[in-house]
Amino acid sequence: MIDTIYIEEAVSKHPRTQEILRRFSKAVRIPCKRYGEVFNRNAQNFRLQKKRPALILAQKFDHFVLETPPGYGIGSEHNYYFSHMLNCIYDCRYCFLQGMFRSAHWVCFVNYEDFEEAISETIKKHERAHFFSGYDCDSLALEPVTGFANRILDFFAARPNALIELRTKSIQVKSLLQRKPIKNCVVAFSLTPNEIAQKLEHGAPSLAQRLEAMQKLQEQGWKLGLRFDPVINTEDVESQYEQLFKHVFQKIKIKSIHSVNLGLFRLPKQIYEQMYRLYPDEKLFAGALVERNGMISYPEKFEDRFQNIIHKLLTFIPQEIFFPCSAV
Repeated sequence: MIDTIYIEEAVSKHPRTQEILRRFSKAVRIPCKRYGEVFNRNAQNFRLQKKRPALILAQKFDHFVLETPPGYGIGSEHNYYFSHMLNCIYDCRYCFLQGMFRSAHWVCFVNYEDFEEAISETIKKHERAHFFSGYDCDSLALEPVTGFANRILDFFAARPNALIELRTKSIQVKSLLQRKPIKNCVVAFSLTPNEIAQKLEHGAPSLAQRLEAMQKLQEQGWKLGLRFDPVINTEDVESQYEQLFKHVFQKIKIKSIHSVNLGLFRLPKQIYEQMYRLYPDEKLFAGALVERNGMISYPEKFEDRFQNIIHKLLTFIPQEIFFPCSAV
């Protein structure tokens, strides 16, 4: 899976680095001074790298905790995100990361303790705050390699006034099933209708596999999040999402659900333009898209269909656990 590993000199002796290197003893090891030498250099071929990405082990020095964009949240006034990794192992065509980063390589920051210190200082500022992992990566996809989620859950278990969301498409939930669930954690799964997922979510587990993982977590008492985001427009989008909702709520009990999100496909204009250059033949980008308030999304005439999807969703869940993603 990983045959090349770049290692910052400053973390080459770090115990976490050494542990990861032992797991991939046959991988080619390449030293570097800073990860940006590899990750941020010009003239990289993102599409080519995506076929065989390298792992970069690095140290993060600042900006450990950032405020989320407006409208990003599940019930708290104070919302933050942090990224122990950059980039995702999956290749979802709608993902903004491919338009934001020059490189498709995976960066793992091994100094977890510094993340915890920064999160702790942020928690002290509020009576209640929410923290999101999985904004610049998938929270669980490389958990067998990094062990980050298992560690950060120990941290949040001792801080009940703060909630953590682990957002994922992964079925790597073994480490969660091996421990007792904590009340202030939401394991949030991104879910898309089968037909759309098969076309756009390359390399990601199937809907059936995700639901199976969710059921295992549900049986053990973990709180789940359902993230129907982004909604991708198709000719029969309303019926596709209605079938998706029926299927999901046959498997997942309302009492296990902490929160539900639903939002339209949307991208900042600059990121959309970069993604279009990467995939000029992608049908997703060839559809009826318009610019509104600096964002690329569907035209206003799609709003009625989108509202119909929301209405269908609310026939399955109570209004109080629904948090629509902000409009364009």
